[in-house]
Amino acid sequence: MSTQKYLNDIHKENTQWLKDLDFAKDEIKTYRNRLGEITQKNTKTEVLAPAEHFQNQFILHCEVIDGLKHDIHAEEHKIVENAKANNVATDHRKVDENSALVNRMQRFDKIWNELKTEYKEYLGTVL
Repeated sequence: MSTQKYLNDIHKENTQWLKDLDFAKDEIKTYRNRLGEITQKNTKTEVLAPAEHFQNQFILHCEVIDGLKHDIHAEEHKIVENAKANNVATDHRKVDENSALVNRMQRFDKIWNELKTEYKEYLGTVL
């Protein structure tokens, strides 16, 4: 079942998602730098094995972020095209929300927060 939302509300949501994804990418950069510092100072297997896991997860998350950002920009393009096709009362027009994209963003947010928690626990054990 699709949900209808105002064009402006979808645009605001997309804009917020893009900001959130950019922030997550910045966090990943910081986490990867910290991981590099840890692995340079400690070469024990019990430190390196989880570090490799996190490194791989950060790479995968960056790829997911890039895919999500691409799809959000595509949705923004659809909003612009919709407004151009009928520019009368665009602030009062509802369209179907991309429920698949909403679900993907929710899933990303959940998995990302779980990974951050796991990473912070790891840091607590090696620092």
